[in-house]
Amino acid sequence: MSENAVSVRNVSKTYGSFRAVDDIAFDVFPGEIFAMLGPNGAGKSTTIRMILDILKPDSGSIDVLGGKLDDARKNHIGYLPEERGLYRNVPVLEVMTYLATLKGMSSADARCRGLELLERLELGDVAKKKVSELSKGMQQKVQFAVTILHEPDLIIIDEPFSGLDPVNTLVIKELLMEQRTRGCAVVMSTHQMYQVEEMANRLFMINQGRTALYGPVRDVREQYALPAVIVEGTGDWRNLPSVERVESISDGEGTEARPGALLYLRPGSTTTEVLSQIVAQPGNQVTRFEQAVPSLNDIFIRVVERDNGHG
Repeated sequence: MSENAVSVRNVSKTYGSFRAVDDIAFDVFPGEIFAMLGPNGAGKSTTIRMILDILKPDSGSIDVLGGKLDDARKNHIGYLPEERGLYRNVPVLEVMTYLATLKGMSSADARCRGLELLERLELGDVAKKKVSELSKGMQQKVQFAVTILHEPDLIIIDEPFSGLDPVNTLVIKELLMEQRTRGCAVVMSTHQMYQVEEMANRLFMINQGRTALYGPVRDVREQYALPAVIVEGTGDWRNLPSVERVESISDGEGTEARPGALLYLRPGSTTTEVLSQIVAQPGNQVTRFEQAVPSLNDIFIRVVERDNGHG
């Protein structure tokens, strides 16, 4: 698959007088995890429904897997909605097999692949149980398995880790990474910013229906970098010519906490100059030195407050 998995061009959508989506544009590429972010009511769900052709945009265009979404292309999409739902009174493997055949798989291939995924998800013993007999977390894992069962070219998932414990979260993450490795495009809508930092290649943030952030995760974070560096080690950082002020910080909690310092640079100074000055002073020992880049969570809050007129 060489073309973009998704291309959104100048798309808008209104409900009466309310503009839910306002002239947004972005691309999703094969072989990447693309995070879609935004506060509640920002326009994420409307955008996803337009990509899936559940809703029609008022203006603009959306291409999916190389063209307008039709039945053939829909068979190459896996969708995990926020509102989970499976046939409750049917055995798990039968549900999985049936839904996979709707995507074009043979029953035999669907059963084989379904059993394989159930084993990966530590659900090998529930294949013959009814969905209603499973816990909420188990049902969520089954629904995720259904989403990737037919090995789609595009996966769209809404809050995939909601309600999962750390062990099951890790399993789902590993499976998503495998999908990316084989060339699948993954669109992940989530409020868990640390998962975006760990997994996503690029992101799109929507707020009040408009584009708030868009680009590679690393670039977005560096765009909001502070004029400061983080240093861990021993030394008198206040005497450095390029440092304007110093704040004590601590990363981690409890026994894992690592004390350090946030060194704010004087106007016109660079991180390279600060590092050279640290090295030049005898007795200084540095175990960590890096630019002070805020977390995506901090950036998210800052952008929302800015757009809402609070900062």
